[in-house]
Amino acid sequence: MPILSASVIQQRAEDLYQLLDPCKLCPRLCSAHRRRGKTGFCKVGNTAVISSALPHFGEEPPISGTSGSGTVFLTSCNAACIFCQNYQISHLRQGTPITTEKLAQLFLKLQQRGCHNINWVTPDPHLPFLVHALSLAVAEGLQIPVVYNTNGYCRPEILRILKGVVDIYLPDMKYSQDVWAEDFSNLPNYYAINTGAIAEMYRQVGPLVINDAGVAVQGLLVRHLVLPERIAGSARIFRSIAAIDPHIPVSIMAQYHPCYRAVGHPLLGRRLKRSEYLKALEEFEAAGLTTAYTQDINELEQEDLFFPDFDAGESQIFKAQQKHN
Repeated sequence: MPILSASVIQQRAEDLYQLLDPCKLCPRLCSAHRRRGKTGFCKVGNTAVISSALPHFGEEPPISGTSGSGTVFLTSCNAACIFCQNYQISHLRQGTPITTEKLAQLFLKLQQRGCHNINWVTPDPHLPFLVHALSLAVAEGLQIPVVYNTNGYCRPEILRILKGVVDIYLPDMKYSQDVWAEDFSNLPNYYAINTGAIAEMYRQVGPLVINDAGVAVQGLLVRHLVLPERIAGSARIFRSIAAIDPHIPVSIMAQYHPCYRAVGHPLLGRRLKRSEYLKALEEFEAAGLTTAYTQDINELEQEDLFFPDFDAGESQIFKAQQKHN
């Protein structure tokens, strides 16, 4: 539910376009001249590239609701996680270039299909195009919230441009130790950048606000994927969230599955153990946080409910509805 007019959102898009050449959209500050067709780390040039756009029922309950989250899967990423479950689009960069006008129409079609929100997955490299398309869609009647679904490697300066544009922030907090962030995701100085980004998101929208139908309309929900061998450093991450506000809800994910370059890895080449996930839940409680969305690791041992196949049709990208407790 945009609180800004289409014209103001368009001005924000113009501000972001100015940061596209040389590119300063993410903490890498690669300075690629993207408006001239050059690319930096993310390999995205002067247009958005998407894999798919569909109602997604596998997000956390307040995001998916009963009618699905209008999820736009964007191609590429400013991270390089060796275990990314979306590697087909993040690493292999499967997708199709799309104009802002067509993007706007996709947003409107997702609203027409009854989706509760427009969910931008990995939006950071595509921001000017997404915000431009949003201004066009708002001018044509888009009224549902915008979800910013990101790896959390974001510049606060860029996030400030998004104040009033984004309703719901859905960031990852991946690692609390930079050595693992750099080794496994090529994310330098991740912890400081990530915690600074989360603080800015919270400043803008506060903790998650859920309406009477159980659907989020505004706020911050943090995602944390528990990794084998305690590599994610969950305890420190939970303490960092609690230091901002203990009422920020956290989605504690047990779905880790070795894929892409993590297959056969000496540390990340196996599924998460039940004991490792239960330890993370203990650390969540010890941090004083109050609200968690959790997953049934016993069920995950039987079937990969979360593993997507972006080569499949819309109905098969996610084989089953993600389950949270």
